[in-house]
Amino acid sequence: MKNDSTAAPKRAIGFWKCWAMAVGVMIGSGVFLLPATLAPYGGVSFLGWLLTSLGAIFIALSLGRLAGRTERAGGPYVYAHEAFGDLVGFLVAWGYWLGVVFATTAIAVAFAGYAGALVPVLGSNVLIQGAVAAGLIVLLTAVNLKGVAQAASVQLVMTILKLIPLVVIIAVGVIAGSPDNIPPFNPSELPVGKALAATALLTMWAFLGLECAVIPAGDVVDPKRTMPRAVVTGTIFVAAIYIAATAAVMFLLPVETLAGSTAPFADAAYPLGAIGAPLIAIGAMISTAGAANGNILMSGQMPMAVARDGLAPKALARRNAGHAPALALIISSALSIAFIALNYRDGLVAAFTFLITMSTLGTLTPYLVSALAEFKTSFRSAKGWAAVALIAIIYSLIAMIGAGVATLLWGGLLMAAGLPVFYWTKRQKPDPE
Repeated sequence: MKNDSTAAPKRAIGFWKCWAMAVGVMIGSGVFLLPATLAPYGGVSFLGWLLTSLGAIFIALSLGRLAGRTERAGGPYVYAHEAFGDLVGFLVAWGYWLGVVFATTAIAVAFAGYAGALVPVLGSNVLIQGAVAAGLIVLLTAVNLKGVAQAASVQLVMTILKLIPLVVIIAVGVIAGSPDNIPPFNPSELPVGKALAATALLTMWAFLGLECAVIPAGDVVDPKRTMPRAVVTGTIFVAAIYIAATAAVMFLLPVETLAGSTAPFADAAYPLGAIGAPLIAIGAMISTAGAANGNILMSGQMPMAVARDGLAPKALARRNAGHAPALALIISSALSIAFIALNYRDGLVAAFTFLITMSTLGTLTPYLVSALAEFKTSFRSAKGWAAVALIAIIYSLIAMIGAGVATLLWGGLLMAAGLPVFYWTKRQKPDPE
């Protein structure tokens, strides 16, 4: 077989590796800051977690239902393509791919920040921080270029390792936490509806990545059975970990301390003594590295899926000797590194924040279109599943509206930027069989 073959490799991703794709990307750097962000809202934040968790589970159920009908790689792109045609499918894939590229940049920068906290010399200046972030992307891209099987194995190991500090904090909270630290139900004194909406918007970001379990279908063992189980159980598991970890931190720290904390998990590890803060810092680094690895994997899988359908340049579908979509991975990671360079220039912090916002929108759009595809498919034949999809649609719309009008307008412009690529590709003659 030639190195540029587009033929499918032997399927190398079983249930646990598929599960780790979703869990490993969902649990990134955000969970380590959320308890402090939620502290001003008090006990109502748990209702926000519950609302967001239910919305994420309904999205996962819709994705799982769709995944059970096809073995094509691409996840939300495939569902949009089959339900609504070439253009919608391409735009979903384009937006998602941009979102993943932006997310890889953000996660790598977060990794550099945690590395600087653990080893001060790595955070001594912006050039070193940028080099650390870029180095992480290069390293993980090299792992992915070795092959999907290797990337999936790394993802599984990192997912297991990143759970350790979270489980430790939960255990410490049970043993050493005090009910006296539990914040009041609604200390912000906002109307409960507004407080709930605010906390739901904050917690929503923590579930982005659940779709990663359904994208690499061509490499998954028994995908019609494995992917639905992985995406649903992974989402439920992450919801339970998030809620338990947030509760543990709130049990361990007084609300006034928690609200002002820049490292709530590290502060909550005080019962562990001197090893507490380093343990959390290492856990955060592993967590961000695992999330970056999953995003890099998706940044190759999505262009490959689109290219195999003739909606993107065919070169993006070619696999190397390790059956990895080499060109797609290299282009995606090169863009992420370029955005790191932008982030570390004076005056461009706002631009970086913009990229992160676009990343979130780029992920929410596929959720919405996938849920619409499931509703379209099940409306006449399976009313119960259609109702599940309708809830996922409503949740996705609320989340997108919460991003703000300006973000939606910019998102539309970025989507439109993909149109020349789509029409240029459509005009090219197909490769001879």
